Amino acid sequence: MQYNDLGQLFGVSAYTLGGGGIGQVWGETNREEAVATVREAYDAGITLFDMAPLYGNGEAEQVMGLAFPDGYPADVRLTTKCMVGAIAREDIEARLVGSLTESFERLGRDYVDVYVLHGYIIPDGWQDTIRVRALPHIAVEYSTYRDVVIPVFESLITAGKIGAFGITAASTQVTNLAAIEGVPRPGLVQCITNVLDSPGSMAITTEAPAPREVVRVAKEQGLGVMGIRAVAAGALTAKVDRTINPDSGEAKDFVRAEPFRRLASDMNTSAAALAHRYALSMPGVDTVVLGVKNREELAECLQAEALPRFTEDEMKTIEQHAGDS
Repeated sequence: MQYNDLGQLFGVSAYTLGGGGIGQVWGETNREEAVATVREAYDAGITLFDMAPLYGNGEAEQVMGLAFPDGYPADVRLTTKCMVGAIAREDIEARLVGSLTESFERLGRDYVDVYVLHGYIIPDGWQDTIRVRALPHIAVEYSTYRDVVIPVFESLITAGKIGAFGITAASTQVTNLAAIEGVPRPGLVQCITNVLDSPGSMAITTEAPAPREVVRVAKEQGLGVMGIRAVAAGALTAKVDRTINPDSGEAKDFVRAEPFRRLASDMNTSAAALAHRYALSMPGVDTVVLGVKNREELAECLQAEALPRFTEDEMKTIEQHAGDS
């Protein structure tokens, strides 16, 4: 397992085990298999585990606590998240502190290395979204993030509850970059990291996504970059392993990715392995989040990580087979 510096935070394995798979979000699994997957991930050298209450309604965090019942090894790093949304400013501290306290109970821990604002940071007053009904629940305005959310994160750092705070930069580009370049800056930025540059159903705007610019600016600012959606929520695999809406971003991406699957076949590898290896090779990405739900999927990803990173020319060849991106 290769290890990198996660910005200025700490050393990190090239892979992070995400909570979506073990939280039973990305297809069927069970708790016993999820716990075994966590243990095998750690034994394989993965040291960062990216959790959130929304991953299976707390299931992923429960699995983490069960995986290390006698206490966490010293080199295990944890994140968790909280979705704030458009609630009253005076209620935000209670939301963030309360969610963290509940996460601690499930994790069996009283500290996390990074606390991430789950969801989107949007311009003040912005309503030009393709997700009108969801927006009040998943997004916080930039001034509220700056003036209220960040001070709560800083108070939790001072109290020794968290080591740093992070954001997901998958919103409008103006707020993605404003949050990255603002002061205080997050220690960690989660960025879309796949060959299609696609957020899929995560998109909230009709803007063309530009995640590579987010990664570039984040690295210029010295921030840790965590790559998410390496397989585009299943679109960059041989077969999406759950029922999806035929009009969803993932369904459209799956069609776009047919040339990518043919290339994977020509290279005698699976589409998922090629997608992960591509994400691992992207400049500026410190760690790539895995959405695996079982040990079989984990093993395939580990095999991809053990191979050399792609050269610049190899990356260009893969990009030429990435549909109409």
